[in-house]
Amino acid sequence: MKVKKLAIVVFILTFAGLSSLHAQSSKIQFEEFNMDNGLHVILHEDHSTPIVAVSVMYHVGSKNEDPDLRGFAHFFEHLMFEGTKNIDRGAYSRYVEKAGGTLNASTSSDRTYYYEILPSNQLELGLWLESERMLHARVDSEGVNTQKKVVIEEKKQRYDNRPYGSLMIEIMKRAYDKHPYRWTTIGDPDHIRSASIQDFRDFYQEFYVPNNAVLTIAGDVNKEEARSLAKKYFADIPRGPEDIYRPQVKEPEQQQEVRDTVYDDIRLPAVIQAYHIPALGTEDYYAVDMLASLLSEGQSSRLYQKLVDQKELAMQVRLMPMDMEDPGLALTFALPNVGVDPAKLETAMDKEIKRVRNELITDREMQKLKNQFESKMVQRNSSISRRAMNLARKYTYFENTNRVNTEIEKYRAVDKQDLKRVANEYFTPENRVVLYYLPQSQKKK
Repeated sequence: MKVKKLAIVVFILTFAGLSSLHAQSSKIQFEEFNMDNGLHVILHEDHSTPIVAVSVMYHVGSKNEDPDLRGFAHFFEHLMFEGTKNIDRGAYSRYVEKAGGTLNASTSSDRTYYYEILPSNQLELGLWLESERMLHARVDSEGVNTQKKVVIEEKKQRYDNRPYGSLMIEIMKRAYDKHPYRWTTIGDPDHIRSASIQDFRDFYQEFYVPNNAVLTIAGDVNKEEARSLAKKYFADIPRGPEDIYRPQVKEPEQQQEVRDTVYDDIRLPAVIQAYHIPALGTEDYYAVDMLASLLSEGQSSRLYQKLVDQKELAMQVRLMPMDMEDPGLALTFALPNVGVDPAKLETAMDKEIKRVRNELITDREMQKLKNQFESKMVQRNSSISRRAMNLARKYTYFENTNRVNTEIEKYRAVDKQDLKRVANEYFTPENRVVLYYLPQSQKKK
């Protein structure tokens, strides 16, 4: 019976994404309010499908961690499913599954996000579950010891024993010297092992509080009923500390290229370039994002056309800006074809970057970019679950939820001169880290 219910939800979610695609070409309507305890609540009503998304985004990620206790934000992503004062250990997920829903969570450098997708008649269940997590999470020795083993094993599987798994760890520790972005969300197993129960409780009591969170209710709901239920389950949760830790570290400007080689258990070498770029939401970020699409979005992009199709130097190449709350990175990842010297591939990559620094793109390319981003903005909000997350992110990062509707104007305002300018300002050799990932067999003895 459980399998049938889950299958029904998967079908509904798929249909929701398709049916609402056209609708999202218009503005997303929402209401929002603050509770006395500091919790920000966003309500989005959409009756296109009988589902509701209940989510809580906490403004805490790996950058909020103590440098000697790295990995706590990701650890809590796991621990918060252990159970609560009123939910038996291991039963949290079963409540959602028995109701025919799905749930998950994710952690980044800047935030942690929990959500449930449920049939709309189960709204109250989702709110109860998230309020329990905020107020009564189990932070005890049994749960902590269980999750210590889980996250340490996860690092082994996803980072230590996977080809290119250490890529972000190796990039971030070379790209940042002062800022806490220098470590990744997976953290340090030694820190997790040695941390005490009180260390974890202190982290929970500081960050998992209503005045550090956004509750979003989106989907087939009545807004007044949703507002009333949100107050019922969250209004009495005590406010947390006012001095929640927000790192104010400004990374010094990089003055010269950082270059290194990493030997890994891989068969194919890789070339990675990481350029420092502005923070998400800044004017230049939107120009960088569009420049990345020009260079590597799809098979008609410049890097793909030149390096994969024409010169046959690479089997894959992609430039990806990281949307981070503080100044982040744009990563170029390229896999050379068999027998191609990585240095030759890198020279070709640099040639295409130099081209956008020296020449304005064509009118046709500019129009194509505008069209691509019009489509992307629709796709980003094409389902109830995506809208819930985007609404939460806009408030968490900017305290301006309506940016979900106005962000497209930032892309529309970018012109050809902006693309050339940001290419010259950010995509320079002295502003980057370059890593060659090579097979262990190539390491000189």
